[in-house]
Amino acid sequence: MGCVPAPAASPDQPSGGTATSGGTATSGTTGTRPLPAWAAPLLAPSPAAMRRWALAGVVISALIILTGAAVRLSQSGLGCPDWPACTAHSIAAAGATGDSLVHRWVEFGNRLVTVAIFVVAIGVFIAAWRFRPAGGRRRRDLVWLAAVQPAAIVLQAILGGLVVLTKLNPAMVSAHFMASVALVAATVALYVRCQEGAGQPVPFVPRMVRLAAAGIVGTVALMMAAGTVVTGTGPLAGARDVARYPLPLEGVTQLHADIGWLLAGLMVALLLGLRLTAAPRRAVRLGWLLLAEIGLQGVVGYTQYFTHLPAGLVWFHVTGSVAIWITALLLPYALRDRGRVTEPPPSAPVQAAHPQAAHPQAAPEPAAAVADAG
Repeated sequence: MGCVPAPAASPDQPSGGTATSGGTATSGTTGTRPLPAWAAPLLAPSPAAMRRWALAGVVISALIILTGAAVRLSQSGLGCPDWPACTAHSIAAAGATGDSLVHRWVEFGNRLVTVAIFVVAIGVFIAAWRFRPAGGRRRRDLVWLAAVQPAAIVLQAILGGLVVLTKLNPAMVSAHFMASVALVAATVALYVRCQEGAGQPVPFVPRMVRLAAAGIVGTVALMMAAGTVVTGTGPLAGARDVARYPLPLEGVTQLHADIGWLLAGLMVALLLGLRLTAAPRRAVRLGWLLLAEIGLQGVVGYTQYFTHLPAGLVWFHVTGSVAIWITALLLPYALRDRGRVTEPPPSAPVQAAHPQAAHPQAAPEPAAAVADAG
């Protein structure tokens, strides 16, 4: 008995993936084998999925700063006095280290969070590598921005080890913090760029206004760097008996406040420029939001200074600085346009070539039935 050959695949029904109205396979397949639903957002991400991965990168990069600040402000910087293990005899927060158990677990918990964050960063990189926007070509700019994230977290781990091994040297702590600030900038860039096209940017406002927005970003970075010096000079340097910057606390605090006032003045000038140049509404909203955040940050800063730096309020101040940094980074992107990455069209159902073939059990016409009966 001979073998019956399998029917050839119809041109309207590709062997792998779902047919679109244009006859091409949508994302969600690799080769001819469809991906599981849970894997598609990672291995065949849509523009919406890529945007969510990029947003996750922004969140985890901000989380690194906030968990690190919690370690420093709770005086847990030497809770794990060794690196990469917590102690010379244990990788976890076990045994006696000369510090309290709470401090040990705060520091060790921060290390565990870093591991989890690294896993998410790897996911961001894989999604960017697999992402194929309209045109079906990989975006190299997105791949490079995504690659920064796991690489920066590895660098952060190494810097964190040096911080511990140098017993919280204040310059190393400042470098550790500013590396996290740079990581946030890369994640925000990826978040914006994955929603844009690959064309040349078209400015919405004159060059002077765009330079002012870039100046705001630089001033915020300077203010955050000065903030690390203030913390490294004051009583919340990470542990009780560690080196501090040999600077007067009042002097560095005043410098930090002066930069804040400069930032507020520049922000008022930028808002005036946005108003006079008919900037996009999104840019204006970001400008007002940034000015409000700067004002709130000033209130918190003066309050913490006059209440002798309570750790909880200082942590809230660090959180505010992260929010200001992210908003300031978004503002220049809102002043130009590269087009948008659009969602793919919904899959069109496969149409049958002949109505009779689509409904093989359809009843015959009445006239034909009568003829058959005769």
